[in-house]
Amino acid sequence: MILNRLTIGWMAATLVACAVASPAMAQIGLPSTLPSLPSSLTDRIPQRGTLEGLARDTVKDALRVPARLTDLVRGSRGGLQTDPDGWPVVKGELVAVDLPQDARDQALAAGFTVLREERLDALDLSIVVLAPPRRLTLDRAVRRLREMAPGAEITFNHVASPAGMAAAPLAPTASQQANGAAPGARLGLIDTGVEATHPALAGSAIEQRGFSGPPQMGAHGTAVASLMVGDAGVFKGGDPGAALLVADIYGGRAAGGSATALASALAWMVERHVAVVNISLVGPRNALIERAVSAAQRRGVILVAAVGNDGPAAPPLYPAAYSQVIGVTAVNAQGRVLAEAGRGDQVDYAAPGADMAAAGRAGSFVSVRGTSFAAPLVAGLIGKSGRQGLNAIDAGASGRDAVYGQGVVGLSLRTPPGAVGARGRLAS
Repeated sequence: MILNRLTIGWMAATLVACAVASPAMAQIGLPSTLPSLPSSLTDRIPQRGTLEGLARDTVKDALRVPARLTDLVRGSRGGLQTDPDGWPVVKGELVAVDLPQDARDQALAAGFTVLREERLDALDLSIVVLAPPRRLTLDRAVRRLREMAPGAEITFNHVASPAGMAAAPLAPTASQQANGAAPGARLGLIDTGVEATHPALAGSAIEQRGFSGPPQMGAHGTAVASLMVGDAGVFKGGDPGAALLVADIYGGRAAGGSATALASALAWMVERHVAVVNISLVGPRNALIERAVSAAQRRGVILVAAVGNDGPAAPPLYPAAYSQVIGVTAVNAQGRVLAEAGRGDQVDYAAPGADMAAAGRAGSFVSVRGTSFAAPLVAGLIGKSGRQGLNAIDAGASGRDAVYGQGVVGLSLRTPPGAVGARGRLAS
């Protein structure tokens, strides 16, 4: 019998419930030792009491890095590798945040090479990207640099991917890479570039900037942007016609979407005084992104992110799982949460994310499915009316829960695919 990831996740969750509910489950003969869980996941798994600890060990195998990321690394043409926990990172790069001068001097003397550095004044962060000495693995290099600079944040240059997708979409011809100006925009999008000339977006002032080369239109960013600010007949986004800043952190590159690009994009949003930023991207916990998110939140920016589509037993995905970020899951036309949607404390709201249309390539519309497409509806609604304008409908268990969060919002914003002649499908 072949079990897929979702089935394994549900089996693991059931075992957890049984183990906590019945001491007799302790007699099932589970092995006494199992591989350790990555430290980035342990903060959301109960550890109170022997039985819960036993159940926690049992689900470790269900919380592995999603298999889709293996394809992302393979498709990067050597631009990516993996960290010790299996998450994609930019090959041969490590990131130091606020690296002291004495530690920098030690690193250079030890054979590290400075690849680039950047001061993000809007976030009060200094970033140095280094390459490790020859014959020193990236993992060992991170540990070595942490020993030299115990007070600095040393991390991998992790790569975020559109929630549920294996890689960034390919870039189109230059004629579709429209740029403009959007002074006073209150909404921001960190994603791929967008097709600003699409009928659903033509009424919005859209300004694009690339953080991994020149901005390039992508199917994912275009669909997400339309759900934030789109306005074309019966098709409406969360804040129809609003101005939008778009930060493309991919540039059409298979190895795009790095933590450094995301942090730089967020700094740009803060500089431009954007009120609400949508990030329909997912990745592991990362020290640079965590610092950038905290800094943006302190400066009044509201961050909205998709919780991901790797199943209910998947680990918390970031940035949605940061406490300062509004995490959004997706529901279908019947108002039921998608089976593949992430669950846990990171879920704050649910919104339509399936059985609906969004902007596609070359002026078309496509049918979309995934938490990537629920998050921009929430971001748009907040941009239009503030968070107090989210009139959530309670769903699932009474009150806030790990499946629907505080409830479902934006149900009226779901545009049926047939209403706009949508063709094709985009899942993320």
